Amino acid sequence: MAPPLLALQDIRLSFGGPSLIENAALTVSAGERLCLVGRNGSGKSTLLKIAAGLVEADSGTRFLQPGTTVRYLAQEPDLSAFATTRTYVEAGLGPGDDPHRATRLLESLGLTGEETPKSLSGGETRRAALAEALAPEPDVLLLDEPTNHLDLPAIEWLEETLRSMRSAIVLISHDRRFLERLSRTTVWLDRGKTRRLDQGFSAFEGWRDAILNEEEKERERLDRKISQEIDWVRYGVTARRKRNMGRLRKLEGLRTERREQRRAVGEVKFGAAVGDLSGKLVVEAFGVSKAYDERVIVRDFSTRILRGDRIALVGANGAGKTTLLGLLTGAIKPDEGRVKLGTNLEMVTLDQRRESLDPTTTLSAALTEGRGDSVIVNGEARHVIGYMRDFLFTPEQARAPISALSGGERGRLMLARALAKTSNLLVLDEPTNDLDLETLDLLEEMLDDYAGTILLVSHDRDFLDRVATSVIVAEGDGTWTDYAGGYTDMIAQRGEAAPARLIAKSERKDEAKAPAAPRAAQKVKLSFKQKHALETLPKRIATLETEIATLGAVLQDGNLFARDRKRFDTATARMSAAQAERDAAEEEWLTLEMLRETLEG
Repeated sequence: MAPPLLALQDIRLSFGGPSLIENAALTVSAGERLCLVGRNGSGKSTLLKIAAGLVEADSGTRFLQPGTTVRYLAQEPDLSAFATTRTYVEAGLGPGDDPHRATRLLESLGLTGEETPKSLSGGETRRAALAEALAPEPDVLLLDEPTNHLDLPAIEWLEETLRSMRSAIVLISHDRRFLERLSRTTVWLDRGKTRRLDQGFSAFEGWRDAILNEEEKERERLDRKISQEIDWVRYGVTARRKRNMGRLRKLEGLRTERREQRRAVGEVKFGAAVGDLSGKLVVEAFGVSKAYDERVIVRDFSTRILRGDRIALVGANGAGKTTLLGLLTGAIKPDEGRVKLGTNLEMVTLDQRRESLDPTTTLSAALTEGRGDSVIVNGEARHVIGYMRDFLFTPEQARAPISALSGGERGRLMLARALAKTSNLLVLDEPTNDLDLETLDLLEEMLDDYAGTILLVSHDRDFLDRVATSVIVAEGDGTWTDYAGGYTDMIAQRGEAAPARLIAKSERKDEAKAPAAPRAAQKVKLSFKQKHALETLPKRIATLETEIATLGAVLQDGNLFARDRKRFDTATARMSAAQAERDAAEEEWLTLEMLRETLEG
């Protein structure tokens, strides 16, 4: 077996307190596609920096195969030392690298190469950094949240580009769909240690849950053992009038083991403060249009939003999603048409830029708005420390300035502020930015339970599928179309996804003046392959359900882990794979069924 290109062994790192990373490992072989997952603050980005050679561990070894090229994409790239995006990307090329590839990547990512760093938005900075990392086609590509600030066409373009590259890739991302499509191996960083699963992200969550469940059972067994030993100490010693010091030492050892066990990090406790019911009609738009100079953002758009709807706005960066959101909420006045807002609306907005957060303000002051040490939630006062704990903040962070928080922590803070206010209309502009996967799960559950109406902008396809009841899509030239269902449902109804290739700004300006190109014609009938899949998938799903039930019965044996670890691991891995196969089959069947219904009129 060929040695790995990059390997980390027994990595340990702390920043003066408890170890952030202890006994962690990471091996990357040629052509491998690996995702690194874990909670916000678990040390994923730090471990990736150690792999990139940018941070030195307290102990452990880093091995890099001689001659191996490595490129690292940071969460917050710094282009300030370069005159233009082109000079920045070309500076990353090595001897023998193709300079024309740098130009092609910039153009594909919608940049001309002449932009100055000071003029770039967050999304444009991320695109330039991607071009810099991808241009040399390195042996190992380390990507930290590569989809942050990218729109859907850019994300889909990036997926296809990474698939076609020969590089070994290590990914950190909160985008489930992105991880599922690209990863073949998963490394879980949890409580400072790494665990490796030789399957892609689609199998991860079932595997993780099985491990956590087994840990909980082990803790319960240990608790019972401690209880038994305490009973013996209380009654057995008195009855015998003699202390068995060995058994007392065993009890103390059990207590120490229990005390030192590192539990999984607690869960965020989400719950929106819901106000009085709004009227049945929330928003109604009649022939709304909006333009800036000669550029039409919205053209003759009409829609009706009712109480309880979850409406998502989808489109490329610059398409006008935030503008349309402002029109629908009354924050922006249309040039033509009118917007009618319903009665008794209590609106709370979460903005994507975190602009309402003063970096010098402390975390507690941001939650209490500087008024004492209480937060008003659902009309009741709660101590700020208790409310902070609901969102995984420690008491020590109460007096820390917001500038000291990570991107994920700032995202949780914005959610904590927004959800404390009573509302019956939530307006969420990129709410998933920087949130970890577990927090995303809980946010989705909270939104599912929310009794009001939701308007949201997001580029997270999995999040859209789980939350949205309707998707409004930018079709180009100011045209917006409303589709029922989530993102996958929208694709089935359109017969095509959003374009995966981007166009340079100079081309966009020309296209803005020209009439919109007609959309590709939809298929008039299902292909033979699609018909066959539609007919056979239900049987495949039923077979997988039976297999999952059988494996579940095997794993119900609480002693299996201790008695036959190999069988436990095999059954756990197969159950995760079977669940992923079933979910994929169900999604494929649903997509094909909706496409069939659409084509049949």
